[in-house]
Amino acid sequence: MIRECGCPSESPEWHNQDIDLAGQCIHTMPTSCFLHMPIAYELYAKRQQTEIENLELEEKWPGLSLTRSGMFRGQRIRLLTHNRSASRRISFLPGPFNVRVQIHKGNMSTVQIPVREMSIGLIESGKRPKELYISHLNCPNCMRTEGNDRIMLLRHWVDAPGLKRK
Repeated sequence: MIRECGCPSESPEWHNQDIDLAGQCIHTMPTSCFLHMPIAYELYAKRQQTEIENLELEEKWPGLSLTRSGMFRGQRIRLLTHNRSASRRISFLPGPFNVRVQIHKGNMSTVQIPVREMSIGLIESGKRPKELYISHLNCPNCMRTEGNDRIMLLRHWVDAPGLKRK
């Protein structure tokens, strides 16, 4: 269930774990970015929610969205239960699609240290870090009532045999 403000009411308990999301059904929404900063973030969030409701799709964790930003284009991903839909925005994650997850208690200005530590930990274990996905688990209104800002960081990684030798 999604809260009135749009935040997910529940989220997966994946803190400090490596998760394989291979074959996971997803709904993707391309977004606009400028220098890795999403433009009109709430507009895309509402548009994606409306499309999911119109297609009558079921989500594993309603309201949970993974955001990947780029220089000029980004992407919002919502995890769905397995669905058959003719929508062009419904697809499946490729296999293997391993992610390391960490929950950061703080805002975006303090996120660089946990991201760096996560990347170093992946390299030391012989895995090459790839894309970073960010999921805000609460909005500014919920942050005031619950007391802290929580951000789920998901770093996609692949095995790197060259790093294991070192």
